Parts: sequence; C-alpha cells; structure tokens
Amino acid sequence: IEDELCGLSFRIAPAAFYQVNRDGAELLYGLARERAALTGGEVLLDLYCGTGTIGLSMAKDAGELVGIEIVPEAVECARENAERNGIQNATFICNDAGDAQVILSACGGTRPDVAIIDPPRKGSTEGLVKCFAELGIPRVVYVSCDPDTLARDCKWFRENGYTIGEVTPVDMFPRTGHVESVVCLTRII
Repeated sequence: IEDELCGLSFRIAPAAFYQVNRDGAELLYGLARERAALTGGEVLLDLYCGTGTIGLSMAKDAGELVGIEIVPEAVECARENAERNGIQNATFICNDAGDAQVILSACGGTRPDVAIIDPPRKGSTEGLVKCFAELGIPRVVYVSCDPDTLARDCKWFRENGYTIGEVTPVDMFPRTGHVESVVCLTRII
C-alpha cells in the first residue's frame, strides 16, 4: 500500500502497522512534533517506529533520526520511505530496543536528545523506561493507543525521574471507545 501523510509519501508492507485515519494521524503526529520541540541538531530516537511515519515526519527538524523496530518488513519500508522522500539523516535498525546497549549502538554511541515511542496496545516495558533513565534521555514523547497502559507506563516514568506533561487525546476512531494520546515526559533528575 502507498499513501501520503504529513506531506510525505509512504509505502506500507502488509505486516507493518499504519494509522488508517490519515487526518487523525496528521493531527496526532503534529502534536508529537510540537511536544518534541526539536531545534535542528538533536538526535531523535524513534522506537516502535514501524514504517517510519512519525520519525520521518520530524526528520527535517532533527540533526539525526534513528528508528528501531522489531518487524523486518516494516524496517525495510522505513528505509525505502526515507529514500523515496529524500531524507538522508535517517537510519533504521531491525532490533528489539529493550536495553541501553542496543540504543547506544544504533545511535553511534551518542545519547539521544529526544525519544518518540509509539508502542502497541500492551504499552512499553518497565525495562525500557529504566533504560531511558539510565541513558538520561531528557525528553520522551509517548504516543499511546491505550489509556490504561499509558497510565501504567507514566507511573514507571515518574518513578524513574520524569515529570508527566499534558496528556492530549486524539479521537482517531469516532463513536468508539478507542483514543490515541500524546504526552511529553521530561527528565528532572
């Protein structure tokens, strides 16, 4: 499948995740970009990056984009999507980004300045939150499709030295109980 989103062209493999509500996705990604507050020189880490839609929509505002995804077909699409959109500051790695060494290795030994995470409905892991704290990542923008797992994960972030910013819901699927949310978590210790 091919689609246009946030002014970019994307190829999506059958096994890869993609937001089907384009207008809602553009609103959601705009909120994420606003919360990331990129100034042009940051190393932007995009975890659970899928086909690269969120990170690639922000790449022009970052010094470097590093995406990590566990689904090989999605990573191939992300690489192709960067190329098809002329984005040269993006690298995509196929791996499970559960520990600091994977993240540091993917980022060439440099600590990311901002991390974007968009995990599946089951949420993130306490191990990943601890990894972010160990690395001292100053800002994490969390895109969530489940308020329950977002609340649980925010608790983990708070316990690991992050403040929880404003949570903004986006009604991606009107007349259903499903909502996407965006929140910025900022490191305080």
